[in-house]
Amino acid sequence: MSKVEIFDPAMCCSTGVCGPSVDPDLTRVASAVYSLEQKGVDIKRFNLANEPAAFTDNETVNNVLQEKGADALPVILLDGEVVKIGEYPANEEFATWLEVKAEELTLKPRVRVSVNFD
Repeated sequence: MSKVEIFDPAMCCSTGVCGPSVDPDLTRVASAVYSLEQKGVDIKRFNLANEPAAFTDNETVNNVLQEKGADALPVILLDGEVVKIGEYPANEEFATWLEVKAEELTLKPRVRVSVNFD
């Protein structure tokens, strides 16, 4: 099975729900990544603010950053090869690359909350 790596720009979180406004594209990608992880797909995200070594240690990503600068982020790798620069993949692209249905990429994380009324 293929491996996807997403090298995000520096940001406080990968979900798009922090800060003054919600970024629907980041929220969509976070849902797609979550859905793919639940299916056992090898998909990883790296945030420049939290994991700068991942960017410098990956020769391919490092070369993109040297040539184009941080504005090239996000950089998306499929099996180690650059498939997208400067924007996130559409769910249809994830589906094609990873041989899943695009409709399967919209799962939302479920969090159980227990409430104690004592």
